[in-house]
Parts: sequence; structure tokens; C-alpha cells
Amino acid sequence: MPAITVLPHPEICPQGATIHAPTGTSLCEALLDHDIEIEHACEMSCACTTCHVIVRQGYESLNEPSEEEEDMLDKAWGLEPQSRLSCQARLGTRDVTIEIPRYTINHARERH
Repeated sequence: MPAITVLPHPEICPQGATIHAPTGTSLCEALLDHDIEIEHACEMSCACTTCHVIVRQGYESLNEPSEEEEDMLDKAWGLEPQSRLSCQARLGTRDVTIEIPRYTINHARERH
């Protein structure tokens, strides 16, 4: 089972974390399953950018982004070349390291 290393985020994961999830699991599902409450305003339907993450290591282990995901990412705050929507990025067989950006464009944050 690949490991996901989450770099520290002041609100969502202050100490950072290392979690494990089965191959094929979306990053968003894996984070939520381990009580890392990443925003996901569209309920993981690729209709917003609140679950945006930056893949610092292991990008090539994830599935290829779809055209729909790439179009949505254009709207993400703090977009970088290694950005992905965590609801669409599925784990491969190798470990990944991700950073959750400090801000999102969600104007009405809700607790799920």
C-alpha cells in the first residue's frame, strides 16, 4: 500500500502526517478516511477546486489528469505545474508527498 506524506498545513494538518491507502484510491478519499479534513465543496465531482493539492514527490505515480480536471485546475488558487485535484488524483503503486495550499477560492467554507 503506497504512503501519502502530507506536509504540515496550519489548519488542516498542523503536524503533517503519513498515511497509507490502497492503489486506486483518490487522494481526497484517503485524506478524509484518515481524518484529514480537506475541503471538497463539490463532493468530489470535479466541479470546484477546493481539494487542490500540490504533489511535491511521486507525481508520476498518479493517474493522468483528465481534460476536465485540467480545466478546473486553471481556476485554482496557487496553481503550480504539479497541481492536482485530490478528488481526481488516484494513487498508483509508489509513495507520494503532497502539500495542501494555504488558501482556496471557496467563499463559503462548510464542515463536512
